[in-house]
Amino acid sequence: MGDNRAIAKFVMPTREEIHQAYLEGEEAVVALFERTIAQLAERVQALEDQLAKNSRNSSKPPSSDGLKKPVPRSLRKQSGKKPGGQPGHEGHTLKAVAHPQHRVVHRVEHCAHCQASLAEVAAERVEKRQVFDLPEVHLEVTEHQAEVKVCPVCGGVNKAAFPEGVTQPTQYGQRLKALAVYLNQNHHIPVERTREILTDLYGHAPGAATIVAAGEAMAERVKPVNEAVKAYLVATEETIHSDETGMRVAGKLYWTHVASTTRATYLAVHAKRGRKALDEIDILPQRKGVVMHDGYASYWGYPEATHALCNAHHLSELTFVAEQYQQEWAEEMSHLLVEIKEAVEKAKEEGHNHLSARQRRAFEERYDRLIEQGLQMNPPPEAEVPKRGRKKQSKPKNLLDRLKGHKEEVLAFMHDFKVPFDNNLAERDLRMVKLKQKVSRGFRTEGGAQTFCQIRSYISTCRKNGQRVFEALVMAWADAPFYPEFLQDSPATSG
Repeated sequence: MGDNRAIAKFVMPTREEIHQAYLEGEEAVVALFERTIAQLAERVQALEDQLAKNSRNSSKPPSSDGLKKPVPRSLRKQSGKKPGGQPGHEGHTLKAVAHPQHRVVHRVEHCAHCQASLAEVAAERVEKRQVFDLPEVHLEVTEHQAEVKVCPVCGGVNKAAFPEGVTQPTQYGQRLKALAVYLNQNHHIPVERTREILTDLYGHAPGAATIVAAGEAMAERVKPVNEAVKAYLVATEETIHSDETGMRVAGKLYWTHVASTTRATYLAVHAKRGRKALDEIDILPQRKGVVMHDGYASYWGYPEATHALCNAHHLSELTFVAEQYQQEWAEEMSHLLVEIKEAVEKAKEEGHNHLSARQRRAFEERYDRLIEQGLQMNPPPEAEVPKRGRKKQSKPKNLLDRLKGHKEEVLAFMHDFKVPFDNNLAERDLRMVKLKQKVSRGFRTEGGAQTFCQIRSYISTCRKNGQRVFEALVMAWADAPFYPEFLQDSPATSG
């Protein structure tokens, strides 16, 4: 977990405090001196910790490393495999099709050896080579003509109905609007550049308002799917992954929250990060299954859920403690967590659904031993003078308290093979939010952010279920959005 707490400002003892200590005698002077040095040392340590953090030993993103990239260091062991594709890998070779759209026959007219005419000679065989290319693209215009007839009996005027959705004298169709949404929302291409691409490809540039309106309309069309996903995330026996990340909306800090599994994604934007947002999103308040998260305080407010903690965060923090504080227990704990992970993976490959009781007991004993070693090296801070307030614990001590107090949640993946080792799935689902912010610097309105989250939730769910995104958007425009099979019987879709 990232530590964004501000470093406390150091305040020098005043002249009056120094003089008072002098009057009280040697013990008071020594106490004042020791307290001042301790505060300075704490501040220096905090500043050094801040400088030592990078993308490898904390939750800071790689982009924050600048030109001073950390040396890669992995806890994973060598697999022994050669680089590149492994035996049995299908590869991605372009394969010939049985029925090409066009055939061009290149005839042999003369013998290359004696120049005799071969025009009337039948070919013994042909060699085939296929070229895959795009056809020339252009818009097709369909004109709808509604007949108007006057009844010869009563004189009434009768007009045929236009198809549903055909409401204007001229308008863009569903596939073009779906493509605009695909470019703007799926690939984060700004509105003006989306217009430029459509102009270059098709010779038509929908107005900026048309593209924005298409996104808003798409968000409404996919909303029922996202509501079904939400209901699924409440009830599923799968582990759901939860996380949040900051984003700029109307010049203010908002938060994008995610709840997801390997099959579904739900994103929601909210002005708050903590409990208020989670309550209003209303997945965790109803959740009774496993929830994987990074230990942020608000998640613990839902005791009916079964909690599991992200060990990728723990590995980063342990790396930081091992490097910055030179504490061996932290490095050994990192190796232990990776060793347990590898044991679980091996057991799964062998068809088991749990580790043996002996294995679990041995791992837990090593875990407890390392925690005790760490606590001996990092005792609680001594009580501070009331005027100065309670002294902060060191980062190693904070980490040790979490690893000890939430041991069951840290090792949840060892006891239940359905629980993953880390929360990387949630971070991957949030990655596109950060990319969007890099491209556009955020959203001008909260409505725009909500539209983005609705469409991204639908797109992510489609991708996770093997559905091509563009076709899924076209289906949504036709009021028949893509529903994965596991959502078909969802309470949100049964009405």
